[in-house]
Amino acid sequence: MTTLYVDADACPVKDEAERVATRHRVPVKLVCNGGLRLSQNPLVEVVIVPEGPDVADMWIADRAGPGDVVITGDIPLAAKCVAAGAQVLKHDGEALTQVNIGNALAMRDLMQDLRAADPFRQGGGKGFSKSDRSRFLDALERVLRKAKS
Repeated sequence: MTTLYVDADACPVKDEAERVATRHRVPVKLVCNGGLRLSQNPLVEVVIVPEGPDVADMWIADRAGPGDVVITGDIPLAAKCVAAGAQVLKHDGEALTQVNIGNALAMRDLMQDLRAADPFRQGGGKGFSKSDRSRFLDALERVLRKAKS
């Protein structure tokens, strides 16, 4: 059975993920360090993990596997989930797969090194847009249809 795991801390598409998963009758695990209100939806479970670096990521990585879908912007978590056979979507709908996860990890590491080398470098990332949200909804719809078949 497919489960949708959401790395819920700072996730901009929690509500959208819940709506699409509910339409497909797929259970959802919103994993966070706290601060989320509980959902009245019986398919949605809010999993609160202890405080600490990457505790939510480890919880998801230990459970996600073939047939599951993971929503995260965390590239190392995505790599673990892809290796375990889960399908992974970023918040903007981009799929992370065996084909592109290596490049995503390399780019993440490069950007981390650039930020460390220049303490005055600020952000540089683009904001989350309506088109990102729309791409996410389309991608999640396709992934859940495929996972259920």
